[in-house]
Amino acid sequence: MHPSSSDRAGSDRRELVVEHVLRCVEAIPPGRVAAYGVIGRIVGIGPRQVGSIMRHYARESPWWRVTNHAGDFSGGLLSRARAHWEVEGIRVKANGLGCRYSDYGADESRLAADYRVAAGDLPVL
Repeated sequence: MHPSSSDRAGSDRRELVVEHVLRCVEAIPPGRVAAYGVIGRIVGIGPRQVGSIMRHYARESPWWRVTNHAGDFSGGLLSRARAHWEVEGIRVKANGLGCRYSDYGADESRLAADYRVAAGDLPVL
């Protein structure tokens, strides 16, 4: 059975959304983090969709710069992120779950501008 044109279009759209998210993640400056919701607002999708994309596609991107709104990781990711954070000067907060988002959160308007440049060659979502 061959995929229908709507299946192919859906697959193409998913790939495009993934590429937009990864370009946004790559635009987060070293030493800063951005929340799933911030990336979602910039790209035009929901934070859970950003989380799913990060879980499945972010191996080659600076995934350690993406946290929840409190600057925390789930699922033991902090242990893997610590070395990256140390290099970038991000300190783990006292509760040991992540960083203080108020200290390390990327400026959303600057990130949005950098993302627009980074994704300038992609079709708009």
